[in-house]
Amino acid sequence: MTQAPRLALLTILIGLVAGCSTTTRQAPVVERPVAAAPSRPAPAQVEEAPKQDERGMYTVRKGDTLLRIALDFGQNYRDLVAWNNLANPDDIKVGQVLRVTQPQGERNANIQTQPVPMPPPANVPRKTEPRADKTPYTDGKVAATTPPPASTAPATPAAPVAADEARLSWMWPSEGRVIATFDDGRNKGLDIAGKLGQPVVAASAGKVMYAGSGIRGYGNLVIVKHSNSLLSAYAHNRKIVVKEGDNVTRGQVIAEMGDSDADLVKLHFEIRQQGKPVDPTRFLPVR
Repeated sequence: MTQAPRLALLTILIGLVAGCSTTTRQAPVVERPVAAAPSRPAPAQVEEAPKQDERGMYTVRKGDTLLRIALDFGQNYRDLVAWNNLANPDDIKVGQVLRVTQPQGERNANIQTQPVPMPPPANVPRKTEPRADKTPYTDGKVAATTPPPASTAPATPAAPVAADEARLSWMWPSEGRVIATFDDGRNKGLDIAGKLGQPVVAASAGKVMYAGSGIRGYGNLVIVKHSNSLLSAYAHNRKIVVKEGDNVTRGQVIAEMGDSDADLVKLHFEIRQQGKPVDPTRFLPVR
């Protein structure tokens, strides 16, 4: 082989070696699925308790009725009608702002001379008859009563009370076994089992603030106001034997136990302090 071909072959070999030395092999790319973050259960929805602002005003929410608002703030619905100049107590709208505390210098509407029309009752199922007495209230029908008899029941458990509450004495509203206790998040009072038609009595002296079936979920309901801040409620009755405006004494029969708007015969009993449900056993004697 002559010198020229050898030089040409050497040049080719050097070029091949250089090319091999600069070529790099890339590692294969493998796509790996990204593990999804474990899902967390949504937090339980807790119904917010109705609140008033610093002016004593409340904004109506979906599902509210005037009777329900009155119960939640410990007021007479007639007072709410007067304080807010409502022409129709059953016509309130979401977003409407209502006064829920007594204006300065004004008297309660439930002692005015002209009666306020009562909202129509809610369409709740009735399992028993007769229906509750819903005779319209007039001032002439308010029953005058004598002072309550001296209590022979055990002393009431200690609880912070106002001056007008210190005179009150309490008793159980009905005989029977307690089948559900107070739970601020689930049960706003006590459930007491009993027999159909069994007497339901006022747990303390006071004035009947409401008697009817206008609050869904309570059936035939009696609400008694005992002081400026305390009221008691008696639900699911078969029959109501008092009317709005009646003064009642401790132990006076106000209704017959039933199962209106309930799945069994029972009394649902609540005590509310400034509209807020509180444990009734704070007030009731130990038995």
